[in-house]
Amino acid sequence: MRDMLSTHAPAELIDHLCRQNDLTPTQAARLIEEVLAFYNESSAGFIQRRHYELQKAGLANAAIYRQISEELEHHRFRLDPLTERQIRRTIYG
Repeated sequence: MRDMLSTHAPAELIDHLCRQNDLTPTQAARLIEEVLAFYNESSAGFIQRRHYELQKAGLANAAIYRQISEELEHHRFRLDPLTERQIRRTIYG
């Protein structure tokens, strides 16, 4: 699979975003980079990132594993449902 981050945003897309959203070309290019980075994240990266964010929010691991499991059902990843053990293994190796 081609890495989406290696592609430069087409000038017409940048122009379109600038016209529609009161953005500068630099802001529009940055927005495109952020969206592509979000969609380029692996499932393991998503699990590890969300674990860290939810831990910082003060949730206990059992609640974190449940929430990550629920979020994975609605995220862009095409995964079979993961068990709590599989989520833990992704986080801690």
